[in-house]
Amino acid sequence: MMRRFTILVLAAALLAGCAEKDGHEYQGWVEADLVFVSPDEQGRVETLSVREGDQVESGRLLITLDSDLQRADLAVAEAAFINAKIAFERAQQLARTGAGTQRDFDNAQAALRQAEAQVAAAKTRLARRMLESPTAGIVQQVYFRPGETVPASRPIVSLLPPGNIKVRFFVPETLLARIAIGDQVRVSCDGCAEDVLAPVTFISRSAEFTPPVIYSREERAKLVYLVEARPARTGALRVGQPVSVAVTPREAKQ
Repeated sequence: MMRRFTILVLAAALLAGCAEKDGHEYQGWVEADLVFVSPDEQGRVETLSVREGDQVESGRLLITLDSDLQRADLAVAEAAFINAKIAFERAQQLARTGAGTQRDFDNAQAALRQAEAQVAAAKTRLARRMLESPTAGIVQQVYFRPGETVPASRPIVSLLPPGNIKVRFFVPETLLARIAIGDQVRVSCDGCAEDVLAPVTFISRSAEFTPPVIYSREERAKLVYLVEARPARTGALRVGQPVSVAVTPREAKQ
């Protein structure tokens, strides 16, 4: 009786292994394309109105930076504009009366346009000391706090828009011809109430012998290709989370 029970257990295990092998399920992980909010110029963070995990809408004010230098530059540009305008009006009056030359008028007009452009540039630099959210999403990470100095182009916060979650996994070369862009894969994870469907959006054109991150229990193929899928429903997925991805090859589809 014991021998028969052992045989049944071994048979069940063998069938389970075959089912897992034929089920085309692969181990992957969740990644995201983050949006980084950074200043054009170096500055000190004055206010930070969000924390990690906050949900923000597009256009919301996130950060203000010190703007003393930008305000001073704007004042200089506005003074230069006033002087250029006075010089232009004088040259225009002289040109009308014939006391001035056309060349003087053209030079004054060019100087006025340049001064006007410098005012616009100074206003833009000043406005960009107030950083707004470029998109709706969740604040993923805060890199600088109020009082800290931020170098130019260094991110202060990173945002995760809902549509920027993606699942990455590797498939063996033997499955490459049976999967295509747009095919639906089924993503499951620990703690997920139900599986998540995700269309394939990317298949690498170059092979890799070893994936950079492996969550699989054992190595199943030495030549693998990176595949990405973007689920429409991302509430249950977290960045860095290991997942299982079930792929239905094209020959097996109804």
